[in-house]
Amino acid sequence: MLNISNLPTRPNLDLKQFASGKIVFHKRHYKHFNRFLLVFAIVAIIIMFLPWTQTVTGTGTLTTLTPEQRPQTIQSPIPGKIEKWYVREGDFVEKGDTILHISEVQNQYFDPKLVARTGEQINSKSLSVESYKEKVKALENQIAALSSEQRLKLEQAKNKLQQARLNVKSDSIDLEAAKTNQTIAERQFERINTLQQEGLKSLTDVEQKRLKLQETSAKLVSQENKLLSSRNDVINAQVELSRISAEYADKIAKAQSEKFTAQSNQFDTEAQVSKLQNDYSNYEIRNSLYYVKAPQNGYINKAIRSGVGETFKEGEQLVNIMPSQYEKAVETFVDPIDIPLIHLGEEMRVRFDGWPAIVFSGWPNLSYGTYGGKVVAIENYISTNGKYRVLLSPDPNDHPWPEDIRIGSGAFTLALLEDVPIWYELWRQLNGFPPNYYTPTTTETAKK
Repeated sequence: MLNISNLPTRPNLDLKQFASGKIVFHKRHYKHFNRFLLVFAIVAIIIMFLPWTQTVTGTGTLTTLTPEQRPQTIQSPIPGKIEKWYVREGDFVEKGDTILHISEVQNQYFDPKLVARTGEQINSKSLSVESYKEKVKALENQIAALSSEQRLKLEQAKNKLQQARLNVKSDSIDLEAAKTNQTIAERQFERINTLQQEGLKSLTDVEQKRLKLQETSAKLVSQENKLLSSRNDVINAQVELSRISAEYADKIAKAQSEKFTAQSNQFDTEAQVSKLQNDYSNYEIRNSLYYVKAPQNGYINKAIRSGVGETFKEGEQLVNIMPSQYEKAVETFVDPIDIPLIHLGEEMRVRFDGWPAIVFSGWPNLSYGTYGGKVVAIENYISTNGKYRVLLSPDPNDHPWPEDIRIGSGAFTLALLEDVPIWYELWRQLNGFPPNYYTPTTTETAKK
């Protein structure tokens, strides 16, 4: 007490003389309190050695097991303008049902008879291809005829050349005979002239031999001219042979050039036909895209583009659809420090938002309102929220998941790890250590 008053205090005040003091300072209360502390300590020590299941918690949402069962948006691969809606939000549609009708906004596709006219162009170009084919065949026949005629003409020219060569040979022999006759005539004239000078022959005989000598000289000159003419015929035959070869080579080359031109035009027209056929198919497919249809059975969630007459670009989202048949799954997100403790095929407990549940994380058997799940996929790369994504499917050996929960609702997950004493878990939590690392030894998990 602070000495701030002049009033004296009672130095030896006995509180037991008061009724309340008698009750408080009674020895029985100390005995009961000590017993209580002893029992509490014993119970606390026993509790410290009770088993505690280590868990890894995570939060996520309800989704579907396979990607094609998840909500999807329907886009149009072509730009267009909304003309008419055939469904309302919340309607059930089957695969192939028409959702809305759109019209064209690009001027090159405005023609309502575009497909028919493209077909007419294809027919015209196809006939052109056939015409070029026939022209190519005619030119091939012409080339064959020219080649055959060339062979005949060459054979004829070769025969003439051979005949001219034989004539040269014959004229050469006749020339040699004429030269021989000339020599004989000269000798005879010389002998008869000598005999006439000796008086043994008359002048008439000399004149006859001179006349014969002149005749043989004339024949010799004529035969020489004939030989030169025959040799000239040989040269002319050779020239004619060359002329025929050159003439028909030019004709055949011209016909082949026309053939190649026709083939080039044919191939070009065939390419145009292929392009037109491609355009025809594209136009037909484009016409079928004017009606946006449901890709699978489901419910219309939301019309993203709603106004009639509203235009949109290709690839823009038009309507959102939720498949009617799906397998439920939970995608939960786990901290990177805990992801080594999660393995494929392991069991986890799931609590759904809005569903009544009482959860004891360390004693899962005492929890109420949780459902079993199995790990079917673990993401190999961290998500944008800094955690790893884990996909859970319903455990077939546990209670079935509620039918009324909707895709997208929240979920809280517990991965059940090893059983440890409570004192160890408290020590781990106080020191901030992660749960015990372990590798499951079950056959199913090992196979996976």
